[in-house]
Amino acid sequence: MTEKLHDPAILADAADWRARDLAVLWHPCTQMREHPDTLPLLPVASGDGAWLVAPDGRRMLDAVSSWWTNLFGHAEPRIAEAIARQARTLEHVILAGCSHLPAVELAERLLALAPRQAGRHPLAKVFYADNGSAGVEVALKMAFQWFVNRGDEPRRTKFVALENGYHGETIGALSVGDIPLYRRVYAPLLMETLFAPSPDAYLAREGQSAAGHAEDAGDALARLFDEHPGEICALVLEPRVQCAGGMRMYDPVYLKRARELCDVHGAFLIADEIAVGFGRTGTLFACEQAGVMPDLLCLSKGLTGGFLPLAAVLATQTIYEGFLDESRERAFLHSHSYTGNPLACAAALATLDIFEADAVLARNRVTAEKMAALAAPLAAHPHVADVRQAGMIVAFELTENGDRRTPFDPARRIGLRAYRAAVERGVLLRPLGDILYWMPPYCIDDDQLQLLAETTRAAIDEATA
Repeated sequence: MTEKLHDPAILADAADWRARDLAVLWHPCTQMREHPDTLPLLPVASGDGAWLVAPDGRRMLDAVSSWWTNLFGHAEPRIAEAIARQARTLEHVILAGCSHLPAVELAERLLALAPRQAGRHPLAKVFYADNGSAGVEVALKMAFQWFVNRGDEPRRTKFVALENGYHGETIGALSVGDIPLYRRVYAPLLMETLFAPSPDAYLAREGQSAAGHAEDAGDALARLFDEHPGEICALVLEPRVQCAGGMRMYDPVYLKRARELCDVHGAFLIADEIAVGFGRTGTLFACEQAGVMPDLLCLSKGLTGGFLPLAAVLATQTIYEGFLDESRERAFLHSHSYTGNPLACAAALATLDIFEADAVLARNRVTAEKMAALAAPLAAHPHVADVRQAGMIVAFELTENGDRRTPFDPARRIGLRAYRAAVERGVLLRPLGDILYWMPPYCIDDDQLQLLAETTRAAIDEATA
């Protein structure tokens, strides 16, 4: 049992805590008018494995891994100790002109683990940033400037991204995202992006396989490249799962086609594995399932096991060499104050140690099978149109009558109602619209999985009644 903490703010009762919070905080991705009534705040005093613990000791199952970051459970002692050890030695130093061992060791290990592809030189350099959106910004700028530095293809200024994709909320990352809720208001600020049809298997024609739809989407991508010869510098995509777009999943054959088309047309492939990397989809990196290697690989979220913000962009030697020059203007002049922070690097190194010591991927395969068995009965629910899974991610698409053609009226806010019903039962399920999903910490046990499945059914029943 997690010990009670002694900070007065943590020991205050929930109502007082909420009042203090709302007096001073502006929460992310939230319509603040919904607080405190429609969407009551959940005070969290501590974490313990798969549980979040309230000030009064009540436990809530973290079924969404705290925005998909937490891999091995809250307060994982090996990561906590690695951070404490590093803090006693070096907490931070500027990485421009300086170096430190945690940053070097982490880069070495990430490059050794990165996806490989026969006939291609492996990823060779690591650039650190502070978070996932910043990592995507780095990759976009690298791809763009590489062609600027070369100077012989001035028309290569466009990016291709997938419909329904999401890559973050900074201006560049938002420009290559296609979720109207996030980008509509900022449209005047965004750069032009070419959007290709999504390979999302949920969009397949009746009777069409996921692979068949992915092939069709690949054909559409090929046509888009043909329509813009010599204009595209990079294609950016989320391998296997479009997470913020509703945990929509697609067949790996699309990744193979995307890699081939980028090669044929001289464009870079950027793989945004910020949410799907580090074992979420069954392999360490989702690209492995297609046997492809991107030119730029973006990592974050689970990189530190959910302890500290850190992003890493892995690049090929070819891209790196495109910035080597006597002119400083041709260098990659992008920086963050906390680039390569030693504490975050120490957390990431401990995370990689746990993957090795605990045979995490093998254990996840067993857990994923249990998740599949528990989720399968929900496919027969009259308001569930689809149950889909990629490794440790399971999603449930809720519709009016279980028909994909009849989504719920948004005004009914079915997802929000399901969220509140789950919270009342001790499970944190944060929906994506009317899509519920499971993305729990890898430490989740059988009893917790059973609670998750029972609560999800009850939440759907209550929300759709």
